[in-house]
Amino acid sequence: MTLCETGTRGLIAAVFGSASKGETDYAHDLIGHLTPDMLLLADRAFDGNELLADIAAQGTQFLIRATGTRRPPVLALLPDGSYLTRIAGLPLRVIEAEIHSRTADGGDFGGTYRLLTTLTNHRTDPADHLVRLYHERWEIEITYLALRHTLLKGRVLRSKDPVGLNQEMWALLTLYQALRSVMVTAVETMPGCDPDRAGFTVALEAARDTVVSLVTTTAVIGPSSRSDLVGHIDARVLHTLLPGRRMRLSARIVKCGTSRYNIWNRDGRPRASTPITTIEITVHPPALPGAQDPSRPLSGRWGQVCRLLAENSNQAMHTRDIARHLGLATSGRPLISITAQSAIGPATADSSAPRRTPTDHPP
Repeated sequence: MTLCETGTRGLIAAVFGSASKGETDYAHDLIGHLTPDMLLLADRAFDGNELLADIAAQGTQFLIRATGTRRPPVLALLPDGSYLTRIAGLPLRVIEAEIHSRTADGGDFGGTYRLLTTLTNHRTDPADHLVRLYHERWEIEITYLALRHTLLKGRVLRSKDPVGLNQEMWALLTLYQALRSVMVTAVETMPGCDPDRAGFTVALEAARDTVVSLVTTTAVIGPSSRSDLVGHIDARVLHTLLPGRRMRLSARIVKCGTSRYNIWNRDGRPRASTPITTIEITVHPPALPGAQDPSRPLSGRWGQVCRLLAENSNQAMHTRDIARHLGLATSGRPLISITAQSAIGPATADSSAPRRTPTDHPP
């Protein structure tokens, strides 16, 4: 589990260990490395209430995708279609949006996103801007691509014991971070150049060639300076800058013939990388209580309860009262008092209406 900086793809922190420990547990181990000047992007596996509260306690802003099973309460609807809510005691903002990507061959691929964020000001952080920003989370996938495939060339770690695996992992992460640091230093010498254009494979090959050259030179004429190594990598990276980022998509499948997920492609995306011509983002405001079509009355028991509460909107009603109006038998067990406001939205306040307390109805 890592904290990765988008853009430079440098690692801020990393933790690893036994598979008996879950992803969210390792995520908790990384929280101490968050600072108030950060905006954390995370996938929907990391939207647990405890984790959200711990991240906010660090003073860090976050933009995290929520699972589809969440139904946060709508406290206030904002002009851009997002809304304010409260989760785990935190004042948050929810953005529900549908994203459609269209390709040059006429393909249309999309999905629905529900994002939770501590950035509650819709004026400084419009909903569509945050949806586009969330896409930057995919930078971490390029980091793992470099670690697993570019550095290791698809091989597994060689060690067969925990101590050796720890040593190999830290060596791998150290090498990766050193190369990224040199790449960013090189790109910073060109004002306005995006760090995305620096090629990790180019930097790795330059480092390998230079190490071999330094070993040979040292054996013949003596030790050389570290600046020779860094300078050579810098020059190679700047000489072979990648073109600007292209918008493209492809199928997310496991490249393993024995995996049951190797043919999983739910939305039928093309297997090859395909350029995207347009991206459409539509923010959907939430369906508020009472916003339903009045010509379509609610049916069933719930509809009867709603109509009863609407007719008695200025009166606090006990569940025993509701049961009596509906002709339902009640037991001698304690019941919970509810008000009309909790079911059908705000109602007119009436200070003269009698207020019942739990003591009015003994268990």
